[in-house]
Amino acid sequence: MASSFSNQITLLTIATILILSSPTSIAKTNTSPLPFKKIFAFGDSFTDTGNTRSVSGPSGFGHVSNPPYGVTFFHRPTNRYSDGRLVIDFVAQSLSLPYLPPYRSVKGQSPNGVNFAVAGSTAINYEFFVKNNLSLDITRQSIQTQLVWFDKYLEESVGCKAEDGACRAEEFEDALFWVGEIGVNDYAYTVGSSVSSDTIRKLAISSYTGFLTILLKKGAKYVVVQGLPMSGCLPLSMTLAPQDDRDGIGCVKSVNDQSYTHNIAILNQLRALRKQFPQAVITYADYWTAYRTVMQNPAQFGFSDQFRACCGSGEPYNFDVFATCGTPSASACPTPSKYVNWDGVHLTEAMYKVVSDMFLRGTLTHPPFSYLLDRKLRQG
Repeated sequence: MASSFSNQITLLTIATILILSSPTSIAKTNTSPLPFKKIFAFGDSFTDTGNTRSVSGPSGFGHVSNPPYGVTFFHRPTNRYSDGRLVIDFVAQSLSLPYLPPYRSVKGQSPNGVNFAVAGSTAINYEFFVKNNLSLDITRQSIQTQLVWFDKYLEESVGCKAEDGACRAEEFEDALFWVGEIGVNDYAYTVGSSVSSDTIRKLAISSYTGFLTILLKKGAKYVVVQGLPMSGCLPLSMTLAPQDDRDGIGCVKSVNDQSYTHNIAILNQLRALRKQFPQAVITYADYWTAYRTVMQNPAQFGFSDQFRACCGSGEPYNFDVFATCGTPSASACPTPSKYVNWDGVHLTEAMYKVVSDMFLRGTLTHPPFSYLLDRKLRQG
């Protein structure tokens, strides 16, 4: 199943490159125009650059404000769930833009964009989890909350009211919309409950599609949508799942299949949205295949340990849900760049760099990110 999906994606990429564009290097000379002046980002902890702090994050990972988070690049905790930079940081860097400030720290206008992503965030609204008695120790903010924050930012910081289409169009003209992966938490919060994964997928995709539709109706022209990663390869999943639930890579098969099926649903919705909004470039970033590529041959990308968390405690995956990274009983490995996983759920800066390169310079965005840049530069 996964092989067929990857083959289809490869053929789609080749066809798109031949028909739509020739690859363009992301690196620009000093005299070349920058394609985007700002980025608006959304998502969960894989994209959050500081909206969630230790007092409001999921209880199992409530120590993101403590060392050794941020040790590799920033040399201090920045409320990013990693030892350093995330994919969105490398995206900003590649576009010669500063790292995005989290919405909750923005005072006034932020000329280069804002990050609305929240760790622990869901695609489905919080009320659903309350109704099903699943609201203990989860983040209240959903993707819809991030949309509310976005509207509030436009009105308070830029002066664009919801009904002011011309103002929004001007604000969006030089903006890249980066929608990081979101949906993993929806499944995680319902583990052990009577709510089926099919129900979660349908509700999450519906909410997610509604969110994208609203962005596009507002005037977003350049949108990158990340799929879900191979969540079954995370130490958390490996710790909780029975040993007989494994795929050919050694990860949790049921969870990876769940993420794969969710991504197929996203792809189907993106096809419909491209037809509905032909003026927009909507690019899919294939996180599942990016993760799978690394897990199949970690040494090729400089990794010596693809299953154990760098920071944590306990065996066999250096992960204990009661003693996670940032707590006194946890410790970090000496070389995070050799590890795929940072704290049992989130990735190392090194892994995020590999993934971002596959998105920005490789073949795992569809249509290619280079095509999106070409379109923007041609249209001004």
